Order: sequence, then structure tokens, then C-alpha cells
Amino acid sequence: MSMIRCCFEPVEMPEFLDSFVKKCTEGCCCGCCSALRPRYKRLVDNIFPVNPEDGLVKSNMEKLTFYSLRSPEKLDRIGEYLYQRASKDINRKRYKFVEIAMEAMDLLLMACHAQILNLFVESFLRMVQKLMEDVNPTLQIMATNSFVRFANIEEDTPSYHRRYDFFISKFSSMCYGNSDDLELRDSIRMAGIKGLQGVIRKTVSDDLVENIWEKQHMEKIVPSLLFNMQSASGSKAVDQEATPSTPPVLAESVLRELVSRASFGHIRAVLKPLLTHLDNHKLWVPNRFAIDTFRIVMISIQPQYSYTVVETLMSHLDQNLASSPKTRTSLAVVLSKIIAIAAGESVGPSALDIINNLLTHLKTSVSTQHESTPEETQYQEALINALGEFANHHPDYQKIEIMLFIMNTVPDPTKKNKGDQLLQSILLKSLLKVGTQYRTVSFEKAFPVSFLQPLLKMARAASVPIRVIVMQIFQQLLDRHQNQHLLNSLSVSHYPTLTVEQASRSDILFTHKYGAGILQAILDGMSQENHMEVLKSSYNTAGLMVVELACSETVQEFLLFVLSIQQVAVAEVELSPKHRCNLHSIAITLLILIGRCTGIGPLVEYAEKVIQSRMEDASYLLPPLLDNEKPAPSTLNTNQPHLMIDKLAVAECLQQAGLEHNRVQTGTPYSLNQTDMSAHRHSWVDTSAARNSIVDANYDAESVSSSPGVQKRSLPVDFNFESMKRVLAEPTEANKREAREKQAAIGRTFRETAFEDLVRRTEPQHDVLQNKLNEIFNSLSAERQINCGNQLMAAAGATVVDGANSKMNQQRPIYENNFPELFFY
Repeated sequence: MSMIRCCFEPVEMPEFLDSFVKKCTEGCCCGCCSALRPRYKRLVDNIFPVNPEDGLVKSNMEKLTFYSLRSPEKLDRIGEYLYQRASKDINRKRYKFVEIAMEAMDLLLMACHAQILNLFVESFLRMVQKLMEDVNPTLQIMATNSFVRFANIEEDTPSYHRRYDFFISKFSSMCYGNSDDLELRDSIRMAGIKGLQGVIRKTVSDDLVENIWEKQHMEKIVPSLLFNMQSASGSKAVDQEATPSTPPVLAESVLRELVSRASFGHIRAVLKPLLTHLDNHKLWVPNRFAIDTFRIVMISIQPQYSYTVVETLMSHLDQNLASSPKTRTSLAVVLSKIIAIAAGESVGPSALDIINNLLTHLKTSVSTQHESTPEETQYQEALINALGEFANHHPDYQKIEIMLFIMNTVPDPTKKNKGDQLLQSILLKSLLKVGTQYRTVSFEKAFPVSFLQPLLKMARAASVPIRVIVMQIFQQLLDRHQNQHLLNSLSVSHYPTLTVEQASRSDILFTHKYGAGILQAILDGMSQENHMEVLKSSYNTAGLMVVELACSETVQEFLLFVLSIQQVAVAEVELSPKHRCNLHSIAITLLILIGRCTGIGPLVEYAEKVIQSRMEDASYLLPPLLDNEKPAPSTLNTNQPHLMIDKLAVAECLQQAGLEHNRVQTGTPYSLNQTDMSAHRHSWVDTSAARNSIVDANYDAESVSSSPGVQKRSLPVDFNFESMKRVLAEPTEANKREAREKQAAIGRTFRETAFEDLVRRTEPQHDVLQNKLNEIFNSLSAERQINCGNQLMAAAGATVVDGANSKMNQQRPIYENNFPELFFY
């Protein structure tokens, strides 16, 4: 009766009877014992139709869902039972029932609350794994889609024991699908990429689950994505809002997501398999795919970690020094393409580290280069471009630091072996690349003394290419108004598009402090040999200085420089005739340029007069320059005064314009082979000694250097108040120079001026002085007479004193006599 009763009135059985009923029901063939089965099993069985083509029974599926929500403790058993049924159907090749079971699992998964999800997930993952192990691609794609839906569900509590090793391996293998059916192949690859995306989303957000950033996982994920990306015919931008429709686009999207989720400690785990893949598949040459891939990485990575990519790529370049120059060049080109993105987030030590690494690679390339080859040259140029791109995205103050850092690594110009000269040239090209990105506002900031002094030494180097590069560096830093291209060729005609602005006070101070040193270096460089590039670049640099710095207060400095060029052309016996002619051409071109830039009319008229005389009698002393192909003149008419620039005439032009002219008239021009910038005669500030003493004394006196006429003075080690007072009491170099110039002018005046002119000059001053002396002596005489009167009243009976006083009054005082004009000046 109990069995019959059980058949008609099914009830819930205790747990300990479950196994017994299971055996009975499985052995029953009449179906009358189905009522003895647990309710969740009956509900699961009811979702399967008699005909698998009819699909899932929706009404029964709703009952099963309602039951699972009311009895969440049964979820794990429901999932287990579905897994058992699907396993049997897979073994029997009844794939329609398998699809129904998987669909039911998906619906239950979506209906479950996050709190009870762990009870069902294990059975779900076993189900997915079972389907993916089958060779049927349809089941694999369906299981992958189910896994992706599962990955998008956020769980409240992590599962510490859950592992995804199988899924990573299986999804990665699906990314390499090679079916002959192109549509099926793309579907399998898309499913594999989506599966990897699901694994990434499920694991990277939770540190307590399996660490997907481990080496064995990244070595499967990253190459799988790159394999699909490189199959694209060209670079395609991924639309972040649209659904990717092809494996390459989807793989790029997943790689972006993977990189964007990487933290500082994990980014190298992504980069190492990426670099290995490029090496193994020889994707560096050509490097189009490598450039696109690293751009994706740099754009997707968190900005504060971008410089890590540059460091990793340079470290990989270190490991490939023994590879072919083409491979190294491609690596350097990739570096130059992405380094600009990292520059914005690199500050302080990280920026200098990158610069130092690039310079180290350049030095290594030069030191290992036995002979110059086009491939090695391209590699060096790629590194230089990378350096320039990196510096271009830094603020100007960091560009100055970078240029100073590079300048300190350049070998001394006294080293003349081939290797050192090649390294000097390469490093100066790097410096020039950075200088082209710098926009000069203040010359004081663009040319700090620690940067300017070694640069001037390099301007006197024996190598012609090095001197040309140094002049180009000066041009880039001096040209604030884009006039450089106008001054590339010498011309005495007017530059109609030349941009000239009035020099500021800081520009004038810079000229007084460092102008003489720069002009001296230019003179030394252009005087060494008759090389067209050197002469043109030297003229360009000097012309830019005139345009930017020449004014009424600095014009004498530039005029002395012009006179110095002419003196070298006339006096140096070792110069060739062509070299002399070219120096004369540069001198007259700079002279008329100075007149036009400063607006000194008499100076322009005088320069045009000299130019006209040379056109008539000595056209070879005018531009253009005489190169080696042009014949040299048989004789040079440099002994004719009307063809030369006359110092006194130039000084008279300044006097006519109402400007100071003593230095041009009495000063001595520059002489050759002065290598110390602080030794020049026109420098206001003894910069090198002052800077060293300030560093030693550990105090800041920068405000002194910004004050005109005030000199930084080196203090003794045991300085105190008395020693400081002695130092301040000493006359400055400018005062000493001015006193010497005045003394020389006075001596020359008395030697050369006629006596009548001297008398005429002294007469007004004599009258003023004589009148003043008469006034002083008259006041003294009146006071003395009052004192004498008081004494006479006190001694009225002293006749001897009266006689003496009357005799004194009769004599004319000596101070009433005028000074002879012969003794007065």
C-alpha cells in the first residue's frame, strides 16, 4: 500500500532515501516510479520536449526557475543534474538536447541572485568545460557565449578555489582556428577572443581569485590576440561604441582592455610576451605592425605607467645589440614613434633616465662601429629622432636640462681621434634635435653659463662638421622670429621680410655679459679654413645675433666684431686669397645689416658707399662667397682705404647719430685664439670665477647678475666684514676699462690736436674755473680781514703790527693771479 500510495500521492522524501529511490527509478521501465524522484529532477526533466526540434519548454522552464528561487539550496543539485543529462546526451551525440540543457543553465544563471551564485557556478563551469572539450565547433561556440554571459555577472563574494586554467588554454587555442571554411574559422576565432575577454573581466577585478597576470597565462593570451591582429590587411581604428565584427578588430579591443586594466606591477607581464611574439615572428622588419601595436599599448595604458613601456622597449633593444642593424633601426623607429606619448608623464629622474639610456645606445653604436654603414647611420638617426620626440613634449625648462645633460656627455674637443669626433658629432646632433624643439624667450635661460662655455669650446673644434652643427645649435636658440632661412645666403641688399624687434633689457645684459665670448668663438671658427658651410653658418649665427640683440647700447660690440673680421682678413698671412675675400664679404654684409637693424642712417650710408666702391674696383670683396670652383683674384686691393671699412669713419657715423662711439674709436678689435669666455675684454661679469666662488660659499647672488654695472666678486674663504668691504671698494673691470679708454683718448688728443684747438677747448672751462676760484678766494680774504680788524682793536698801541698790515694790503695776493693757459686742461 505504501508503494501504491507513493505512486499516486508523491511527497518529498528525506535525503537519506534519495539514493535508494534513485536506484529504483533508474531500474524502473514502466514509468510508474517517476513520482518517487525528487521534485527538482522532475522539473528539470519536464523542460526537455519529446521532440528535440521543438526546443526548450518555456512554461516548464518558468516553473523550474520559480522553484530554484524559492529553494536556492537546491541550485547545486539542479546544476549537477543538468550536467549529468548533458554529459549523457553528448556521449550519445544528441546535440539538440545538449543545447537545451545549456540554454536552461544560462536562464538559471541569469535568474540567480548574486548571493547564491556560488552554489550554481561550479556545475555551470563544468557544463561549459564539457561542451568545449567536444570537437563540435557549434558546442564550443555556444559554451563560449555562455561563459561570456557568466563573466559579465558581478559576484559579491569571491571563490577562492575557482580556477580558469582550462578556459585560458582552450580559448587561446580557439584563437588560432584554421578551418578551411572562412566563416567558421572567423566564428571560432571570435569565440576564442570573446572567451579571453570574459576571463580577463572575471579575474582582473578581484585580487583574491586566480592571478591572470602570471607568466604562464600571459604567454597564452597576448600572442593569441597579436596573431589575430596581424592577420588584418591594414591598421583599423576600433570604434569603442560599435560591436567589433572581425577577429582583428575584436582582438585589438581586447588588448586595449587588457592593457588598461594592468597596474604598475603587471604591465611588464603584458609587454614581455608581446616583444617575444614580435621576435619569434620577425615582425620588426618591416615594423608597421610593431608601431601600430605599441601605439595601442601607449594609448591604452594608464598615463602614469607609460614610461614603463619605453624602459621595457629600450631594455629589449639592449638585448638585441648583436642583431642586424635593420632590426635595431626598426626598434629605434618604434621607440621614436611612441616615446612622445610617454614624455608628457615623465618628469624628473624618469625623464633623465630615458635620455641617458638613449645616449648610452648612441655611444654603444659609435664605439662598436668599425666603419660607417648606411644601416648603422639610420639606426643612429632613429635614436636621435627618438630623443628629439621625447624632448619635444617636455616643458622648456626641462628641455634646457636635457640639453645641458647631453652637453655634459660630449667628449672634450681636444680629443681628435676618429671615434671621439664621431661621438661628438652624434651627440651634438642629438643636442640640435632637442634645440629645434625649444622656443627661446630669454637668452639668459636659453644659454646658462654651464651650457654656453662647453658649447663655445666645441665651436672652436678642429672638425668642420662639428663646428657647423654648433653654429646650427646657436641658430636654433637665437632665432626667436624665424629669420634663419632669410640669412642662409649672404646679401648686401635689403631683407624685406626680416622681422626685427627692439632688444629688451635682459637681451642687452646678455650681450654685455656673453656677447663678446660668442662673437669671439664665431670669429675663431670662420678663420680656420675657407670652408663654405662653416662660413655660411657662421654668418647666419652672427646675423641672427645682430637681428635679435643689436641696439644703440650694444651696437659697438657688433661693430668691433665686424672690424675684427676685416683685420683678420688683412693681417693673417696664412689665409688663402679666397678666404680673405670671403671674410671681407662677410664683414661688409654684417656692417650694412647692423645699420639697417639698428636704424642708424649714417652707418647705412657709409656701408653703401663702401659697397659701391667695391662694385667698381673690387667686386670679389662682395657676396656671393668664392668657393673652390671659382677662380681666385690675381691681386687684392686691400691696401686702398676707400675699399676698406674705416674705424674712425664708423665711429663718426655713430657720433652723427648721437650715439656713444668711444669704444669703436679707441677699442682694439678681437684677436684670434682666445678660448676662455671669461677672458674677453668686453665682458661685464667675470662669470666663471664668480659662479665657482658662489658655489663654494653656498649662497645665492643671482640678483647681482641681473643688475647692470654690478659685478659678482669671488670672496676669500675666510671672508668677513672687512674683506667684503675691500672687495666692494675695488673698481670693477668696466670702470677700469673706461678709465683706460679715457686716458688713451686724452693722450691721443694732446698728441694729434692742434694747439689752437686745445686753447679753444680750454677757454670756457678756464673762465668757469677762474670765476669759481676768485669767488672762493674773495670770501677767504674778507674773513681774514675781519679777523685782522679784531686783532687791531685789541692791540691799539702796537704800531709794528699796523705797519706790517698796511704793507701787506699794498701787495697783490698771489691767488688773485690767473693760471697760465699752458698749464691748464
